[in-house]
Amino acid sequence: MSLESNTKLIIPELIVGLGNPEPKYDRTRHNIGFEAVDALAKAWQMSWKENKRFQGLFCEGISPYGNKIRLLKPLTYMNRSGQAVRAVTDWYKVAPNSVLVIYDDMDLPVGRLRIRLSGSAGGHNGMKSIISHLGSQSFPRLRIGIGKSDGNKQTISHVLGKFAPEESTVIEEVLYLSVKAVECSLKEGTEKAMSLYNSKVIDN
Repeated sequence: MSLESNTKLIIPELIVGLGNPEPKYDRTRHNIGFEAVDALAKAWQMSWKENKRFQGLFCEGISPYGNKIRLLKPLTYMNRSGQAVRAVTDWYKVAPNSVLVIYDDMDLPVGRLRIRLSGSAGGHNGMKSIISHLGSQSFPRLRIGIGKSDGNKQTISHVLGKFAPEESTVIEEVLYLSVKAVECSLKEGTEKAMSLYNSKVIDN
């Protein structure tokens, strides 16, 4: 028997996009996780509904590859995202390593994304909350680069600010790439998606 056939593929069952719920946060850097799962819902023709039990916007359906898949946008505000994620994982008995979280990363430049199978929160409050509520760091995540502040701008205003007009085309392409990376993880496993998409760069 080959090594590959002995290796269990990590296939997401729940995909969580992180962001803040008020309209004033729409399309800000910190809400790129919301935009990514919106792009997935649109690509898969799934419709969001508010779910009080899950404290978020939620939809479920079948992926292009026949997987049963669920999408979640927590409405708890970023630093309590774990409450919503835990509510869904408890209800559907989803293991932590079947949860894929998509969120913003200042340490990555705009135009890059990075997939990992596990890791620390890296200072991200949404991830701190999810790690705390799941009791594990061993779940995959897709980080989308939002770049660092330019020095004239404080970190908070950078993160809660909108992308510059010249970045908008890059962000559209990154969101498209994110959909393809997630679809790859559903079809061939998260490790395969890492090997194909972590090296891709979209330039202005």
